[in-house]
Amino acid sequence: MAENNSQYIRWTVPEYHTHERGRWWYIIAGLIILLCLFYSFFTISQWHIVWLGVKSNFLFALIIVVAAFIVLLNDGRTPDQVHVELGPEGVKIGHAFYDYDDLKNFSVLYKPKQSVKNLYFEHRNAIYPRLSVPLKDQDALTVRNFLLKYLDEDLDRVNPPLSEQLTKLLKL
Repeated sequence: MAENNSQYIRWTVPEYHTHERGRWWYIIAGLIILLCLFYSFFTISQWHIVWLGVKSNFLFALIIVVAAFIVLLNDGRTPDQVHVELGPEGVKIGHAFYDYDDLKNFSVLYKPKQSVKNLYFEHRNAIYPRLSVPLKDQDALTVRNFLLKYLDEDLDRVNPPLSEQLTKLLKL
């Protein structure tokens, strides 16, 4: 669902990207988790405990188990649809609103051969993460021209961020 007029551009995107994972993905992920757990129980860190007479890195093991649990918990979940709205005051993504004054710049990345059609926003405050919004059926040029009225464009971004490329490659 896309709606465009002179003051607003609106569309709907999934809350997060889902990946098709085969049996081998789960087998390899399980082996990596087991190796990390094995490593955590036989290494020493500043936060170690003695477990069965072996100093272990309990915090690392806990992080691995929690991360695996979160991935499995969200695995079968269908993402909710989130409304995106570009307006004269700022960007609204779901219930979150980002004022243009709080955003440093934007970039539109459109590479049809690589199936990349995304909009990126960088915050002025480096503590906040980059916003990545799929453009779906939106015309990239229309979105770009609309945002140029309010924000500077980052012309240096020619590829998706490394974090997105790794997420896509590892199907996380």
